[in-house]
Amino acid sequence: MNLRMIAVLSALLALAACRDAGPRTAFDGNRALGYVRDQLAFGPRIPGTEGARKTGDWIVQKMRPLADTVIEQRWTHVTAKGDTLPLRNILARFRPKEKQRVLYLTHWDTRPVADYSPILGDQTKPVPGANDGASGPALFIALAEVLKKTPPQYGVDLLFVDGEDYGDFSKDTDVLMGSKYFADHLPDPDYQPLFGVLFDMIGDAQLDIKQESYSIQAAPEIVARVWSTADDLGYSKYFLQEGVGAIIDDHLPLIKKGLRVIDVIDIDYVEQSGPKNYHHTVYDTIDKVSAKSLQVVGDVAVSLVVSK
Repeated sequence: MNLRMIAVLSALLALAACRDAGPRTAFDGNRALGYVRDQLAFGPRIPGTEGARKTGDWIVQKMRPLADTVIEQRWTHVTAKGDTLPLRNILARFRPKEKQRVLYLTHWDTRPVADYSPILGDQTKPVPGANDGASGPALFIALAEVLKKTPPQYGVDLLFVDGEDYGDFSKDTDVLMGSKYFADHLPDPDYQPLFGVLFDMIGDAQLDIKQESYSIQAAPEIVARVWSTADDLGYSKYFLQEGVGAIIDDHLPLIKKGLRVIDVIDIDYVEQSGPKNYHHTVYDTIDKVSAKSLQVVGDVAVSLVVSK
């Protein structure tokens, strides 16, 4: 290899490193990681528990000084077993009078049982929910801090939904409760955002976001928009141009109501060099979440709604 080729290769490597170095927006991934820790300090955020009550109050407390309007939707849900659960969605609105709106949503509850844990004795323990439950709200609070200082070009709704992860997904029983409630109780009868994005499990330190099948079927242009934005930011190695199959998640009740919403999710929440699965297990802990991953997704979320 001659010196000219070495120089060209070095320049290309330097360019690639530059494209993946540092934040692209005012979003702060380290602050977001701190908000993950704050939620974990409340313990499991299972509907009906003290941890859930404290976390919901904390989210409202964080969002009120940042958003223009904060609305709480409160209701009770009777489970298949006859238990009554107090639930609440939290809707933080920026530029609430703006007709052209974007909806972002995430769930803030955690699963009551770690039923995917490999050790039988762990399967009845609650999921800590560092990634699956805390990463989305952390993303939204840090995002709200950006939108407070730099108003978005659209009206933006940040929706924290409750009761996503409580019951049996295979039977559609006691799951997606918050998104179902919101779909039946929209902010107004004509509510139709330009587009919507669900952010779920986006703090995985081994970030690997693929294109979810229901999203592609329901709103392919929004999938293209999000992935193109990520590519423009230099994040194509995190937002992959490949499919991941159909995932039952909080975007589905909204799609059924005619809203164009896609799912941005890293469902491959596994050990990088081994077979261990972290999803719905006792291993969903803070060490599996990274500020870098939150930064990547936060930069994309900001870039979709804030003019350059």
